[in-house]
Amino acid sequence: MKVAIVGASGAVGQEFLRVLDERNFPLDELVLFGSSRSAGKKYTFRGKEIEVKLLQHNDDFKDVDIAFTSAGGGTSIEFAETITKHGAVMIDNSSAFRMDADVPLVVPEVNPEDALNRPRGIIANPNCTTIQMVVALKAIEQLSHIKTVHVSTYQAASGAGAAAMAELYEQYRQVLANEPVTVEKFAYQLAFNLIPQIDVFTDNGYTKEEMKMYNETRKIMHSDIKVSATCVRVPALRSHSESIWLETERPISIDEAREAFANGEGLVLMDNPAEKEYPMPLFLAGKDPVYVGRIRKDLTNENGLTFWIVGDQIKKGAALNAVQIAEWLIKNGNVK
Repeated sequence: MKVAIVGASGAVGQEFLRVLDERNFPLDELVLFGSSRSAGKKYTFRGKEIEVKLLQHNDDFKDVDIAFTSAGGGTSIEFAETITKHGAVMIDNSSAFRMDADVPLVVPEVNPEDALNRPRGIIANPNCTTIQMVVALKAIEQLSHIKTVHVSTYQAASGAGAAAMAELYEQYRQVLANEPVTVEKFAYQLAFNLIPQIDVFTDNGYTKEEMKMYNETRKIMHSDIKVSATCVRVPALRSHSESIWLETERPISIDEAREAFANGEGLVLMDNPAEKEYPMPLFLAGKDPVYVGRIRKDLTNENGLTFWIVGDQIKKGAALNAVQIAEWLIKNGNVK
């Protein structure tokens, strides 16, 4: 099997290399593609040095079976036909195709079968915050239909890429050294701060990031669920956290919820308040699952539950989810 990574030099591209290796993904050949800035760089994969090729409109994808793309929406749109025209399955990490009716939006723990229906040869990877939320919601949806969700997200610098992570480090250094603070990747200084805006604002006052959580959740879960989100950038380096309140059609007990989360695919229950055990981003960066804790009844709604989740945005929120989609396709004989 021949696999390609488009955007190999970025934070998610680098994570693809690690995840494919960690999971012993069954590939015979790996090819890397990037922009003119990245072309010529070399990366080692399973003991072999691979040089990044310049992404061009040619036949470089002729023998590729699966292409993982994470080079931004503009690049995905421009090169989609070039990547898929010879039969490659394009698993795209950008937002370019997520809400297109003829492109499945897939989280393997929730709706893997949707990946089989891909008339354009493209499968979209959802937004990072949506992915970790729906993995948790699926466990409760199996007990009782979820009507509404209120969620506040606490999104690490990693969500804005490798350069943003480096900028956060540098901002902390500059503040502590009493130097002028460099602000390039964020709207404001992030060190020692919170920024209640991720992406641009839309006409209804919600940001695009917040509306992604509404629209993508409904598409993935094939549900009339309503989601109201507030997305906040926080000065954590890696892994996103979410505080979730949901309303179900019937009351769900704490014991039911705990059991559902404990047995849920892709979830780890970490909920022992007496011992101060709950998920925190500092300790869960680099981990595969979504961690769930602080499980309580909602005091304002007898059909309500509230809980806290943490997931690595670069792993489950991006590279890992895409690789799991590919693994599911291979397991089900849908990719040669």
